[in-house]
Amino acid sequence: MTHGIVSAPQPEAVEAGTETLEMGGNAIDAAIATALVQTVVDPQMCGIAGFGSMQLYLPEAGVHTCLDFHGRAPAGVTPDMWQNCILGEAEDGFGFILEGHVNDVGYGAITTPMSLKAYDEALKRFGTMNLNDLMKPAIGYAEDGFMVRPHVSYFWNLVEGGGRAPHRDRVAKYLAAQRIYLKDDGNLRKPGEILKNPDLAATYRLIAAEGVDCFYQGTIAERIITDMEANKGYLTHEDLKSVAVDEAAPLWGEYRGHRIATNNPPGGGVMILEMLNILENFDLAAIGHNSPDYIATVSEAMKIATVDKDQSVGDPNFVDIPMERLTSKAYAAEMAARIRSGVKTTVPRLNSGAKESKDTTHISVADEYGNCVAMTHSLGMPSGIVTPGLGFMYNGCMSVFDPRPGNTGSIAPGKSRFTAMAPTILFKGDEPFFVVGAPGGTFITMGVLQAILNVVDFGMNAQEAVSAPRFCTTSDTIDITNRITRRTENTLKSRGYPVRRSPLGYHFAGVHALRKTIAGWDGGADPARDGVALSV
Repeated sequence: MTHGIVSAPQPEAVEAGTETLEMGGNAIDAAIATALVQTVVDPQMCGIAGFGSMQLYLPEAGVHTCLDFHGRAPAGVTPDMWQNCILGEAEDGFGFILEGHVNDVGYGAITTPMSLKAYDEALKRFGTMNLNDLMKPAIGYAEDGFMVRPHVSYFWNLVEGGGRAPHRDRVAKYLAAQRIYLKDDGNLRKPGEILKNPDLAATYRLIAAEGVDCFYQGTIAERIITDMEANKGYLTHEDLKSVAVDEAAPLWGEYRGHRIATNNPPGGGVMILEMLNILENFDLAAIGHNSPDYIATVSEAMKIATVDKDQSVGDPNFVDIPMERLTSKAYAAEMAARIRSGVKTTVPRLNSGAKESKDTTHISVADEYGNCVAMTHSLGMPSGIVTPGLGFMYNGCMSVFDPRPGNTGSIAPGKSRFTAMAPTILFKGDEPFFVVGAPGGTFITMGVLQAILNVVDFGMNAQEAVSAPRFCTTSDTIDITNRITRRTENTLKSRGYPVRRSPLGYHFAGVHALRKTIAGWDGGADPARDGVALSV
């Protein structure tokens, strides 16, 4: 390895990141170049009107920090505005089904657009290149077109059921989106076909020329708010002007001699630490990877952390989170004893049986200077809204707020929703050892957890760790991928566990990771997400 390594779900984006490293850029430059291309070639997974979480470890600069850019509910919302529209809750607890999908698809679904602000701040503070240069690959893909990949097509055509809006509505319900995503015959493009978005190219050229402020207070802001006002959206000029990136020191923990640095709430890092603390009380290697005992034990830790998240974790500006208890080794030991005694945790749900859309992407980068970046960014469940002529889609993050007033996740002006985003770095002593993160809604924490266990407890390399068969337990049901054996499934059922088999062999988050060895870094890209790990 000469310059660095990048792992992400999109080959085009990874190439942009590695080419940035080859040109002399650092890990931050590469991460932003990668992210910008992701917004073009995976436009429902992320975008400049999205949100996210970024961990940066920059040893030569003496910097180790987390940038939080979760979207906030517009100032005009009220806690009770949707309480009479409730049809149900997503089974994994990450979103509510309302009449008419008012929180899910359309102008009412949009929270403040954060991602562009975060890209710009990270680059100005820690990068070595300018945004104008780093936008060039993204502009090229928007103008000349990109080849639709299998996962992009899969997302467009997915019908989740359980009351959730079909994904086609997110790209074809509104005219401005139709003009980008539908062909002249009204059909969506198939894998291998080319999609061009000249409006997005023009928007990016304007941002490159005028700076990011034009998006929040200038030319583009005017067009955004004119569109919102014409269609009864909640975003206002004041909401855009108030957009700011939050910064905090990483949340720290330990697991089997490794130091763990992850993100703070409203991100999902606290769940990672809680589950690792519980599982440290078990000899997982002796239990056996993906054996019935292993899946049952890890699933109980997943359920305990999920219940604690649902009851106690949210925006720390609005919720008093019991962080000391949730990250305590003593509390974890109590929970481990509970698992050993045979108690099965129940996850309460206002249940409609709906699954949450998994609309997110991730980047892991390391460079020759020792810098590491893990960034997860998203549109949540994309709103389906594109302002005519601007080319980008807005986030749909209002769908995850609890429409019932008085709860941890209830709606409030200026409040961020909880997300499971958990960009995480493991250290051996003072040296980074494993850089990991994932897209995948509430599956994120469960995918990141299993990748960590695969590396630490089972000695896997990065690609093995992200490719091993996964399971996920965010409700009373254990969801398993199709590569977990039927014998294991039957044993779990005989112990009273509801088990649901996915037809997919690779599922439950899209984990992307880097692992440092004596020989250098190796990378892993989740096979389900069309991605790649590439070093230069």
